[in-house]
Amino acid sequence: MGKLIVISAPSGAGKTSIVHYLLEEIPQLFFSISACSRKKRKNETNGQDYHFLDINEFKDKINENAFLEWEEVYSGQFYGTLKSDVERLMKENKKIIFDVDVIGGLNIKKEYSKECLAVFIMPPSIEVLKDRLNQRGSESKETIQIRLNKAADEISKRKNFDHIIINDDFNIACHEAKEVITKFIQQVK
Repeated sequence: MGKLIVISAPSGAGKTSIVHYLLEEIPQLFFSISACSRKKRKNETNGQDYHFLDINEFKDKINENAFLEWEEVYSGQFYGTLKSDVERLMKENKKIIFDVDVIGGLNIKKEYSKECLAVFIMPPSIEVLKDRLNQRGSESKETIQIRLNKAADEISKRKNFDHIIINDDFNIACHEAKEVITKFIQQVK
């Protein structure tokens, strides 16, 4: 069987950047592509960053019970992990890394408790988080405020994860994540 590595964090904490680093540094990792119903950002590619579905397609897959986990993260914005993708990769003995929201990460951990390492990327503060979201330049002030409000709830769930990494210094956070994940991958069941 394969292994699963969940990377979760509030929006803007740096989880996606850390996942990209880990994929470059740990060749055994295979990226789990989540499905989402939000609009594609300029720098994103369908089927590489996400499976972009419209809301009706996403809801059809929910009704088909096609997701390992899913959540309406923000109003009208659904995210989820397709069961078929995970089952196929696990059978192939892959080391799968997930870039998912906090609830989704905890749901994957619950489903695959023995095969999963769940890592929470913690922002140094809400103010730093706000600055990072503003620097993206991809969202309105209203959307940023929604993300900040949600972040407090997500941060309160950090103790349910196996490991917490504070992303105050990006290089240090990346090295810490690499060390923790490498140890997990090398563990024999």
